[in-house]
Amino acid sequence: MKNTLKYKGYTGNVNFDADDKIFHGRVLGITDVIGFEGASVSELEKDFREAIDDYLETCQKIGRIPQSLNP
Repeated sequence: MKNTLKYKGYTGNVNFDADDKIFHGRVLGITDVIGFEGASVSELEKDFREAIDDYLETCQKIGRIPQSLNP
């Protein structure tokens, strides 16, 4: 079973909360906090990609270099 997602060089972990019946995760390997969630795998994957894109756009807007696993 694969418990990670990858997008644009970032890796996120995948967890399932049985009580809330929701998938959730955080991007690994950086100190900035990027979280994502979804009620289905497809929602989780979509929110993960959107979270990464939003993070990169926000960093660009504020003139900050995004943290990366591959500096």
